[in-house]
Amino acid sequence: MSDSSGQTDVTEAGAAPLDDALPQHVERVLAGYLDRRRADVLGVDPAVAQIADALAGFVLGGGKRLRPTFAWWGWRGAGGDPRSEHAQGVLTAIASLELVQACALVHDDLMDASATRRGRPTVHVEFARTHAANGWSGPAARFGAAVAILAGDLAQVWADDMFHSAALPEGAHARAAEPWRAMRTEVLSGQYLDVLAQASGDTTEATALKIDRFKTAAYTVERPLHLGAAIAGADPQILGAYRRYGGDIGVAFQLRDDLLGVFGDPRVTGKPAGDDLREGKRTLLIASALQRAEQRGDRAAHDVVTGALGHPEPDLERVRAVLSELGAVQTVEQRIAALTGSALDALDAAPVAEPGRSHLFELAERATRRAW
Repeated sequence: MSDSSGQTDVTEAGAAPLDDALPQHVERVLAGYLDRRRADVLGVDPAVAQIADALAGFVLGGGKRLRPTFAWWGWRGAGGDPRSEHAQGVLTAIASLELVQACALVHDDLMDASATRRGRPTVHVEFARTHAANGWSGPAARFGAAVAILAGDLAQVWADDMFHSAALPEGAHARAAEPWRAMRTEVLSGQYLDVLAQASGDTTEATALKIDRFKTAAYTVERPLHLGAAIAGADPQILGAYRRYGGDIGVAFQLRDDLLGVFGDPRVTGKPAGDDLREGKRTLLIASALQRAEQRGDRAAHDVVTGALGHPEPDLERVRAVLSELGAVQTVEQRIAALTGSALDALDAAPVAEPGRSHLFELAERATRRAW
C-alpha cells in the first residue's frame, strides 16, 4: 500500500512499522532466510540439515539483536527512510550481522569450553550428547567440537551470502564493503588476542582493553553503525562520530559484560556465574585488581584473584569481595562512565538525524547500564 506522499509502505499487512518493532522484523527476516538455506543443505543430504537446524535454533533461540539495531539506527541517523523501496533490503543486510554473531559465539563457546549459552546447552555440548546417545564411534567431545566448528563456519558463509544478496540502493554495497571486511577481520583478530592472553598469562590493562576493542566493540557497535551509515551514504562527519561513539560504547558494553560475568545473576544473564574466571579471562576487571594488589603489596588478595583464574570451582563470594575491596569494580565502573560520556559527546556534536539520534542515545544507556 502507499501513503499520501506516494511512498510504498514496505511493512507487511498488519505488521508494525519497521522502526517500532525492529527486533521482530529482524527475527522474521532471519527465520525466512534460514529456512530457505536449509533447503540447500537438504539437497546435499538430509543429515546435513541437522547442522542447519542447530544453527537456526541458536540464532532464533534468543539474543538482543543489538548489532542489527545499531546498524538500523545508524542508517536512520544518516538519513535512511524506513518507508523507502530499499528498506527491506537494508533490513536483510543488517540482519546478516546476527549470523556473524552466531559464528563468533558458537566458536567462542567451544574455545572456552562453555556448557551453556542463553540457558541452553552450547552447540558443541548438544552434538556431543547426540553422539553419545547414538553410541557412535570415537570421542563424543571431538565430534561435538567438529560440528560446532562447521556450524560456526556455515553461519559466517551464510552471513556473507545474506549481506551480498540484500537489495540495496545502487553503490551501497560498494560503500559498505569497507566496514563489512574490517569487521570480520577485527573480530577474529580480537578473538586470537583473547586466546593468546589466556595462554600467555598477559594481565596488563592495555591488552585487556585492546581485546575489548577488537573482539567486542568493533563488531558489536562500531562497524554495525559504520555499515548502516555507509549504506545510507553518510558524510564523513557522521561517519567519524559513529566510529568514536561505536568504539567507546562497544568497549563500555564489554566492560559491563565483564562485571556481569562475575557478579551477574545466571537467571538473568543465561550463563553460569563466574564463567569468565573458570575460563581464565584476563579482563580489565582482573587486570585492575592485580595491578592494585601489586601496588599495595597485598599478596593474599593477589593470590585470591590469580588462584581463581582457570579454577573449575572458584570461590565466587571471596573473589567478589576482593575485587570490590581492591577498588577494581569502581575502576571499571568509572571507565564505563567515561567512555559513555565520550561517546555521547561525539554523537551530540554530529548532524545525526532524528529519530536516529534519540535512539542511539537510548541504546548507549541500555548497553552500558544493563543488568542482563
